[in-house]
Amino acid sequence: MSGKFSINTQSIEDVAEFYAAIERGNLRHKISPERPYVYVTMEVYDMKNGIRGAGGLGVLAADTRRVAEQLEIPFVTLTPFYQEERHQKMNTLIPYDTAVKKTPIDFGFNEIGEVFIKVSDAPDAVLNIYEKILGSTRFLTMTEPEFGQLYSGDSSGDHRLYQMVSLGFGGYAALKMSGLKPAVIQLNETATVFATVARLDELCRNGMNIYEAIVYVRKHTLFTNHTLVQAADSEFTINQFNKFVFPNITSPALKHYIRGLFKNGCLRMSNLAIELAEAKNGVSRLHARIAEYYDLSGERVDFKAVTNGIDMNTWIMPGILEFYRNTEIIDKFDMPSNDYLEILEKVEPDLLREFKKMGRVILNKELETRKNQYGTIIQIPDDAMLFEFKRRFVEYKRPWMPFENIEELKAILRDNDAHYIMAGMMPGGMSTGDRTYDRIQEMLHAIADDEFLRERVHYITDYDENLSAAMSVGSDVSINVPEVGWEACGTSFMKDIANLTLLISTNDGGVADIEPPAVLEVKGKTYDEEVASLYDQMRLAAEMLRDDEKWIAEIRRQLGAYLPIISGTRMMQDYLKFLFKPENNN
Repeated sequence: MSGKFSINTQSIEDVAEFYAAIERGNLRHKISPERPYVYVTMEVYDMKNGIRGAGGLGVLAADTRRVAEQLEIPFVTLTPFYQEERHQKMNTLIPYDTAVKKTPIDFGFNEIGEVFIKVSDAPDAVLNIYEKILGSTRFLTMTEPEFGQLYSGDSSGDHRLYQMVSLGFGGYAALKMSGLKPAVIQLNETATVFATVARLDELCRNGMNIYEAIVYVRKHTLFTNHTLVQAADSEFTINQFNKFVFPNITSPALKHYIRGLFKNGCLRMSNLAIELAEAKNGVSRLHARIAEYYDLSGERVDFKAVTNGIDMNTWIMPGILEFYRNTEIIDKFDMPSNDYLEILEKVEPDLLREFKKMGRVILNKELETRKNQYGTIIQIPDDAMLFEFKRRFVEYKRPWMPFENIEELKAILRDNDAHYIMAGMMPGGMSTGDRTYDRIQEMLHAIADDEFLRERVHYITDYDENLSAAMSVGSDVSINVPEVGWEACGTSFMKDIANLTLLISTNDGGVADIEPPAVLEVKGKTYDEEVASLYDQMRLAAEMLRDDEKWIAEIRRQLGAYLPIISGTRMMQDYLKFLFKPENNN
């Protein structure tokens, strides 16, 4: 982020206390500056460090590194640097993309060398490797002028495979260039799997036979899945591997092994990742339970649940975070204290109301730099009730749900002197005939055609993490209505609850970690029943906001249930427990 929501904290006086707390006292002998935790991701959303991702995975990647830095864990983020940054604007209600050029040098990265990626029947691609050290952590990133934008091209096309190979083989070479040997490699999504392939190749090149190398790599690799449908994963042909992958592998045995994984001339990247990672996790309890992934033998894959968390220093308004710490609701590790529930029961509404007023000021200041769907700068009245939706505009997140009954929505807004703001990147390349595009257009035109809604409902363009943070602290009610069974985790809801914003949500993703969910739940057996339930919960939230006793009771309920889940330290602790078992000294 830009830093406006970040606060400076003292470093932990004795990090050994953190390791002792998770019963991993010897962990510092397994992870060291020379043997770091290596986190491989196709995207990071960290505007302060010049890397703009596409959504939740990128935000999570940035938060994970920040938490590792605060805990003084040796940690390396391997990620590409995309020299074209995507921005989204709107003209006559039609979204369009623009690209902004940038380089790692602009953000304090240092170039440390070059890596060559071999391509069959073409000149080698030359990747420039850049490094940025931040405390105990560092970015290692690779780029070149024609690398393209994040997720450019077809998911199973040549350019996407080139980007994956560049991250995997180029990233592993960058580790060697920096004198680093991974203690563990975390593969975030299947697109990162070639980092593990590069490690296998190195072991075979150094004399280990292929079977010993596979056993070793599997024990030191974690595959973290962030999506629910294996069929949506990239799949490449043997010809594509011959062109982009095999030229970068020196071991004949490894090439032979990988060729044996192909079925009908194709290999799905999830199958390769599953083969090469012993540890596998989903990013919420529900996700780990329902993810439908199968190995090459047809057996369903078991995923352990490690629910995502957030970096509190980045996402919680400084005054609120200071309050949590001063009252010992959270401890020095940003984990809930043993008696946090009792402390929450003593919290009075007046102070929390003041925090929300401060949050509205922060939001309006951010909105001064933004435009809505009509190209207009808007401000939310200080005393107005504010509903918000801030998520990617994709079908399963259903951003149009509040607009299914325009008259009902208008009544809710009018009866409660309320406004509604939305923000979120829309998929690129959409046009008429695409279901998501058509639904978004229908929604935007319904707003534009109604005089009252034009004044009260705003879509804020060019969504980014600064706007996301401002909406969390400045809104009163957040709406999160993914189709149940489609949201892997989601962390926006965590930022809302932590910033004292009431959450209306379906029981999906990380929300479902608590049973029953401690939110204003949208439910129903049919979509129409869900829509009716949403309007009921919006009215209930408005009623709570007008009544201090009811409002503080709901704030206590939501915070009390989800504060342990929200903590990024808790997430890091869960990963370390999962990966570094006391009896495993490898």
